[in-house]
Amino acid sequence: MGDDRARFTTAGAMKAYAGSAPVTRASGKSCTVMARRVKNQRLAAVGHVWAFASLTASPGARAHYDRRKEAGDRHIAAQRNLFNRFVGMLFHCLQHGEYYNVPLKHSGAM
Repeated sequence: MGDDRARFTTAGAMKAYAGSAPVTRASGKSCTVMARRVKNQRLAAVGHVWAFASLTASPGARAHYDRRKEAGDRHIAAQRNLFNRFVGMLFHCLQHGEYYNVPLKHSGAM
């Protein structure tokens, strides 16, 4: 994300840069949600690995992924949504100067 913590003023801006935020195109009665093409390719690749690896290591991440799959998302869309959530948490930690504190007990929510 870089050294400048003030580079991104909103979590949405950071998510768009990372390529995890979806693009919604609406025209008339039709509305489509697609993956973002213009993004930092290296960060998007790392996010793909980050989300995929967390599926086996984090029960909360797995639960979030499974909820997205049950809602009708395909694998890559559910994985991108998980990465999107991770980027949001990263933005919060960077803005507040906090470390991400992983709870010792699984509470069922991420």
